Amino acid sequence: MSEYSYPSEPLSYEEEIKKSTFIVHVAHTPDISAAKDFIADINRRYPDARHNCWAHVAGVPGGSHVYGFSDDGEPNGTAGKPMLNVLQGSGLGEICAVTTRYFGGIKLGTGGLVRAYGGTLNNALAQLVTQVKVPSVVLIGDSDYALQGVIEQRLQTHYQVLDIEKQYDSAIRWQICIDERQSDAAIKDIFDLSHGTVELKIKQ
Repeated sequence: MSEYSYPSEPLSYEEEIKKSTFIVHVAHTPDISAAKDFIADINRRYPDARHNCWAHVAGVPGGSHVYGFSDDGEPNGTAGKPMLNVLQGSGLGEICAVTTRYFGGIKLGTGGLVRAYGGTLNNALAQLVTQVKVPSVVLIGDSDYALQGVIEQRLQTHYQVLDIEKQYDSAIRWQICIDERQSDAAIKDIFDLSHGTVELKIKQ
């Protein structure tokens, strides 16, 4: 899995197009269940809207099973699919967007709707605050107390370590959350650094 970005906080963005009001809501949804909950929440908050169209990439981008979209009464292919195309093009993951439309009396036509739903979401994403999701694994292993300082220094200065937990007993029990792409190198490095006394393994 490659690293990707996802929303770090919810966003609402509003735009008027030919007297119709489009309100784009974006949220972090790590899975399909979270996306469904977010869509249901928007439907509850805007029950009087003409349409609440949506699209999501509810997980790691690239897997078709995390994609979903709905036109919610708009002509087929004019709302949800253009929104999904924008999300896919952004490379973002764990994201759901719901666009609420209040009809202003002027019909936009199929081409106008495609541009409106895709364009307003694209404009919203330009304001979205994101953070990077790093593919990670947890390494576990034991070491003597005398090696604590050198191991921790090597990990923190040479690798992308997300978290370190230590349990103190007759030896130090390490639990190290690290960038998955660096795990093999870290295992070998700590083994060599400890002269073969510390054998880290990937926690299953």
